[in-house]
Amino acid sequence: MSHLNLDPNIADMDAFYEQLIDTHQGLSDADSHALNAKLVLLLANHIGDMDVLKEAFAKARSGLTAVA
Repeated sequence: MSHLNLDPNIADMDAFYEQLIDTHQGLSDADSHALNAKLVLLLANHIGDMDVLKEAFAKARSGLTAVA
């Protein structure tokens, strides 16, 4: 069984963050949200392991407040 890797795994985090911000540059809020959704789906497909994805969903949601 695979587990979600929470250890730093990107050699140049600054370059990653810069690329992420640049990718959103000039987009409307709606298009920026759509880009994020597409990116999540592409990366989830790349991961391909449902157990890892479920762990990622839970980790990403932890600490957030649900709206009634």
